[in-house]
Amino acid sequence: MKQPVVAALRASSIALPPLGLGALCSYRAAPPTWAELGVTALLSLLAVAWQLSTNARRLRTVTSVLAAYREGDFSIRARSTAADPALNEVFVELNHLGDTLRGHRLGEMEAWALLRKVVAEVDVIVLACDEQGRIRLANEAAAKLVGRPVSSLLDKAATDLGIDDLLAGPAPRTLEGNTALPGGPWELRRGTFRLSGEAHTLLVLSDVSFALRQRERDAWRRLVRVIGHEINNSLTPIQSISRSIAEGLTARDGDPEWEQDTQSGLKVIERRAESLARFMQAYAQLARLPEPQLKEVSVAEWVRRVAKLEQRVNVEIQSGPACSIRADSDQLEQMLINLVKNAAEASREQGSESVRLRWSKSNGAVLIQVEDDGAGIANPGNLFVPFFTTKPGGSGIGLALARQIAEAHGGSLTLENRTAAAGAVSDPKSGGALATVRLPVQGP
Repeated sequence: MKQPVVAALRASSIALPPLGLGALCSYRAAPPTWAELGVTALLSLLAVAWQLSTNARRLRTVTSVLAAYREGDFSIRARSTAADPALNEVFVELNHLGDTLRGHRLGEMEAWALLRKVVAEVDVIVLACDEQGRIRLANEAAAKLVGRPVSSLLDKAATDLGIDDLLAGPAPRTLEGNTALPGGPWELRRGTFRLSGEAHTLLVLSDVSFALRQRERDAWRRLVRVIGHEINNSLTPIQSISRSIAEGLTARDGDPEWEQDTQSGLKVIERRAESLARFMQAYAQLARLPEPQLKEVSVAEWVRRVAKLEQRVNVEIQSGPACSIRADSDQLEQMLINLVKNAAEASREQGSESVRLRWSKSNGAVLIQVEDDGAGIANPGNLFVPFFTTKPGGSGIGLALARQIAEAHGGSLTLENRTAAAGAVSDPKSGGALATVRLPVQGP
């Protein structure tokens, strides 16, 4: 009986019952008794149960670590084991995953701390709202505006503060007359970012009242300086001549030259009055530009129509792609006529008899370029200053009006010397200027 039992114990230690029976039979030729078979089966079942319990315990270790990771606790680690190399590899990879997730969490926390620090230091209003419209971030500037501490703003709904309209509508835009935002006007800028996998909306509000007032004051100073200069240019000779005429009336004593001097003086007064009237008419034209009446305009037809109007020089047209824009054709013609006229005059001053006119498409816009062979731009800072001119008899509103028309159509106008202009096709050493009008194009 002893030998079969030993064999059964050896077989049970590896939890393989068939091997246990084989070992039992190898010790004796006679068949095992029912008692021996029962002991062997019992020991085998105990070994299997022990193995299953060990595997379950190890799997619970994996489950516990994963549950901790799910809850955001990345400090838990699985203890490696040499008894099962395959499971040990799982533990090693699980620990590596914990290290990686912990690094990501630390990076996210540091980025959030940096964002809060930056937001706290800036002097503009900064608010961040989650997808439900609840405030998750606010700075001291925002707290001062609403008269509450920062802590009382967090988790508040934007609707409760009356700023839910900031989350919708166009941006950037200027806000005025908002009861939730006293003072102003305010410039609203809006962006989005993700934090912990959730989308957030970032609101930035800047008080632009000081900047607008400063700009308005600068505009008034320039206007007063220009108008004062023009009026003084007319009033000074008018006063002088009027005084001379008055003195002549008092002591003419039959002077035969008095009548001639009077007529000459009156003509000077008339010319200066006409000059002053033209100045005021030009100012009115600049200040009262009507809203553009938009309709479809073919760029090719528009460019060629303007080119035919310039007869003093040869206007070389470098054709571009077929395209159309929504614009006021009368205003566009006025703008391009001014640019071509300036280019022609600049080229003629340098003895050239040609200008280049071309168009192209780029990033949803059409570029119209006018290139001359003149001396280039000597006063780039004063190019678009109204009534500034270096030409004898010039009004100084042509470029200012041209840019105003371009911007009224959602575009822009730039002027630069050809030596600094990208895309200038002529020899840059020859000088000259390049005017570029950018307008939104219609269709593909």
